[in-house]
Amino acid sequence: MSRDRVGIIGPGRMGLAMLRHLRSNGFEVTAFDIDEAQLARAAEAGGTRASSAREVGENSDYVIIGVGFEPEVQACLAGDNGALAGLSAGDCVAVCSTASFDGVRRFEEMCAERGVGFLDAPIARGRWAADDGTLLALVGGAPEIVERSRPVFETFCSDIEHMGDVGHGQVAKMMNNYLLWVNGCALIEAGRLAETTGIDLPRLRDALMMSSGESAALRDWDRMTFTWALKDMQMMERLSDGAGMTLPLAGVIKELVKDGRKIKATDPPDWTGAARSG
Repeated sequence: MSRDRVGIIGPGRMGLAMLRHLRSNGFEVTAFDIDEAQLARAAEAGGTRASSAREVGENSDYVIIGVGFEPEVQACLAGDNGALAGLSAGDCVAVCSTASFDGVRRFEEMCAERGVGFLDAPIARGRWAADDGTLLALVGGAPEIVERSRPVFETFCSDIEHMGDVGHGQVAKMMNNYLLWVNGCALIEAGRLAETTGIDLPRLRDALMMSSGESAALRDWDRMTFTWALKDMQMMERLSDGAGMTLPLAGVIKELVKDGRKIKATDPPDWTGAARSG
């Protein structure tokens, strides 16, 4: 089987690491970014520069989109300069961006009109896992598209979980992130309260990591940020509104993450003793 030529639109912090893994595994990679400095980094990492998303499509069989927001994904795909204008029937698009359930189903329809396969493929575990090639892909799509995608994704993912149809990858990522932010907000409150008693927080953390209070947020506290938390919770709100469901806890977390980002960046509870050692 011939190896797909891969395109990456949005070689940012995550996409650039993915590009490096693809190149080290022998894939040809064409990249485009509206940020000239980021595009230069992609070229330094072995990617071929493109001047538009369409040019990426023209020179790729498999295009990965890793931009930050759903409207940007739309712009990368549609129009005369979009990737779809350059792709051919039988090619494939994977959206690794975090997007809405309805949004990725709409993108699938756009691709299907041109005979292009589509994979809903948000990724988890963060930028350090991207560097290590140990990302988790939570994918939604037809089984044949998932299987076609494995050789590409296995270069930068240690785990690829097929969650169901297009849209279900986004649902899995949304629930994962929701639980992360629940734990992150709770750790701010728990840490602040525990500190009032004079307890040693790193010692408490060690004990909690052996008990039912263990969480990924606590384990990776020093690496955790709330950068994308509000975006995630807004998508939770859209999904619950569309389903006509009332989710009181999700509404509270949506408000708390607004302060969570500032607190975590300036004066968070010192769960790991990093401030003390620094």
